[in-house]
Order: sequence, then structure tokens, then C-alpha cells
Amino acid sequence: MNNNITAELLNKDHIKYLFSIFENNNAKIRLVGGCIRDLFLNKVSKDIDAATVVEPNKVLEILNSNNIEYDDFAIQYGSIIAYPMDKKVQITTLREDVNQIGRHTNVIYTTNWERDAARRDFSFNAMFLGSNNKIYDYYNGINDLKEKKIRFIGETEERIKEDYLRIYRYFRFLGLFEIPNIILSEQKTVEKYIHESLSVLTNEVVRQEILKMFNMPYPLNCFYNAYKDQIKFKWVEIIKEHFIRTKFEVGLKKCLNRIDNIIN
Repeated sequence: MNNNITAELLNKDHIKYLFSIFENNNAKIRLVGGCIRDLFLNKVSKDIDAATVVEPNKVLEILNSNNIEYDDFAIQYGSIIAYPMDKKVQITTLREDVNQIGRHTNVIYTTNWERDAARRDFSFNAMFLGSNNKIYDYYNGINDLKEKKIRFIGETEERIKEDYLRIYRYFRFLGLFEIPNIILSEQKTVEKYIHESLSVLTNEVVRQEILKMFNMPYPLNCFYNAYKDQIKFKWVEIIKEHFIRTKFEVGLKKCLNRIDNIIN
């Protein structure tokens, strides 16, 4: 990658400021996740996430001592939303997720960057960018982006059972690529747990994830096997039937009805 691209992100005033105050406190911090993935896709990411080795109370101490506003409603998961220079950055302490079932997890903090990467869903969402302009890619996310491939970190079935929302994130990220490289066995494993996911996830959580699909660069790929026969993916019909059965009108009228429109 052209170092000028990563430098452009790191040189944003609020990111430079945030990194400087953490480094002044001997607290290592790196950008992580979608904002790094989007650099490789030549996209501008609206959401900026950072990871740090220091625990949440120390993060709060650093923010307070520099008069930076924050929200700490997710502090039990090690996450704090900070507003350096009135810009939003989510800062999460490096962690391991244990006894994770559905959407629930116990958290153990760590100082090991690779262990934190291992808890993330897909290889291209587990990359870090340091202030030294270096990309830390522990699971070959860069290569998967080049191959237009969505690859779970670890065993697919296990990762889905840990968090069923990953089913819908999998289909959402198909919309990153004009022609995604779908691994059929992977897709079948994901589809296997759609019904099970609906006993864990609320209708509204599913709807919000579907709405995000419409904002992807190639939204058709989230819903249709577009480059084969333009038949909808199995998950779309299952969700539609579920929304009808549960009388979730907002999901039908202000979400699923938009799917057919994008093919026209």
C-alpha cells in the first residue's frame, strides 16, 4: 500500500492529537478494523476505531486529564467513545472474549495485539495501523481483500455461535466487492444458523444490520447471487417469513421492501 494513504489517515488532526496524548502516557494505541480495511478499498471510513493496551480506567484518566469528552456506556466491554477535537473515535482496550454465546461474552483484558485480533470476526477487520505508519496484519486480511474474499478468523461454525450477528455481517460485507469471491462451503455454514440466530437476535437488531447493507458499495451482492442467476440468498426469504410471522411491520415496510427495488 502507498504509505501516503495511511499517512493521510494518521495525519488527521484529531487522530494525531489522540495518539500524542496516549503516547505521552506510555500507552500504546493503534487504529483498527473498518477504517484500515477501507483504506485498501479506497473508501473513506466514517467510523474510526482504536485499540490500546491500557485498561478502561486508565483510558478515562487520560481523557479526563486532557479535557476530552467521552461516553462510557460500553465500558464493561472495554470500549469508550471519545471525542477528541469533537470527532468521534471508539477506543477499546485489547481483550479476549471468553464464554461467548450469542451476543454475550466475558472479557479478559490483554496486552497482546494478536490475541485481540483473534477475537474479531473477519480477517480484514483485524488489521491495526500504528503511529509508525505500519500495518499489523495477523490474519492475512490484506490478501483476502485482494482476493475479494470474506474469511472468518478461526472455525466458522464456532465464530457464528459466539455471535449470531456475524451471519448478517458476512452477507453485508459481500457488498464490499463488485464480484465477491464466495466460498460455497463457508456460505452454507453461515446459512445453516439463520433460524437459530432469530431466537437470539431481536428483530430490530437484524433490521439495523440489513439497513447497513443498503449503504454498501455493491448492495445487490448482499441479497442476491447476482452474478449467477439473480436468485435471492436463502437468508432473505427466511427473514421475510420471520418478520411476517412476528408481525414486525417496520421490518417489512421500511426494510425488506427495499430489496426488490435495488435490482431495478
